[in-house]
Amino acid sequence: MRAAVSDQCLDTEVIDDSIDAVCAAVAQSDGELHALVADAVRRIAALADPRTQEAIERAALARLAGLAELQPLLDDRSVDEVLVTGRRIWVEREGRLRPAGDLRSTSVEHLIERVLAPIGRRIDTLSPIVDARLPDGSRVCAVIPPVAIGGASLSIRRFAQRVRPLSDFAEPAVEEICRHVVDHRCNVLVSGATSSGKTSLLASLLGLVDPTARLIVIEDTAELPCGADHLVRLEARPADAEGVPAIDLDRLVRTALRLRPDRLVVGEVRGDEVLALVQAMNTGHDGSFSTCHANGPLDALLRIESLVLQAAPRWPLAAIRRQIVRSIDVVVHVERDATTGRRRISSVHEVALDASVDESTPPGLRR
Repeated sequence: MRAAVSDQCLDTEVIDDSIDAVCAAVAQSDGELHALVADAVRRIAALADPRTQEAIERAALARLAGLAELQPLLDDRSVDEVLVTGRRIWVEREGRLRPAGDLRSTSVEHLIERVLAPIGRRIDTLSPIVDARLPDGSRVCAVIPPVAIGGASLSIRRFAQRVRPLSDFAEPAVEEICRHVVDHRCNVLVSGATSSGKTSLLASLLGLVDPTARLIVIEDTAELPCGADHLVRLEARPADAEGVPAIDLDRLVRTALRLRPDRLVVGEVRGDEVLALVQAMNTGHDGSFSTCHANGPLDALLRIESLVLQAAPRWPLAAIRRQIVRSIDVVVHVERDATTGRRRISSVHEVALDASVDESTPPGLRR
């Protein structure tokens, strides 16, 4: 039996040793996990103060049944995302990425297995990439060798449960423009770089929609917070190793059109689903929303153009551009300040409906 820990020598190394001892003792016992851990802590850290005993108990439970050093970070509601590369842990808070220590008690590969087990997903050399949603709504992405050359990597993005007010993203004048855009059922494309706040801003814009409207939200991995009363959520499904076929966003968009949406929302457009979405926006489904990755509003339109061209390579470029300018009314671009991490609307552009659009003229924008 390891000697009891006194409160005069409770440095980090001693606490880690106590956690190791508790886990080893519980591994050799049968019974209810929480009770076994509590009993082991009382024996092994008998002289520690109650606060330290509680910390040792939480850490031991996290290692035995949770996600080890990641568990307290995931329990911290101020953390937006947890990243693990090798043994290095990083967290994002308020838009800023900071180091948060190292994995000591386990490996990232073991954590990935523990994360995926409850949701019935697996990762191996034949399928070395997993993108999935956890029961609490968090989004997990994991990669292992051979595609991850430097070793396995894990990302867990927290599901935003609170819809932020639009005032968090914009000054009053810009907020009023956005309200006008939503009230007049404009088709809106929210653009921005990775982690710029596109999903959060989209949720804020949806908060301006008439609460009686029927919203159909389509996502690759469900993460958009939405408290609408009349809400239908559809989520894509990947194929699995047992032969269950995939259900992609393209099929879901086409299905959504038969579910009588007042507003159609595609969380992020990045594949063939763009064709169904653009056609829907141009055939009576006004007031629809989507997002896309882009460095600016014009880049967003050019990205939509290239996606449509990939989905319908035989369409003339001039026809694609006419379709886009008749489908998307407004591009709202959001950016994240590199210094403060604050996410703000940088511009709101109207897509110019110019009859002179041709193959040499990309869709135009007006502020």
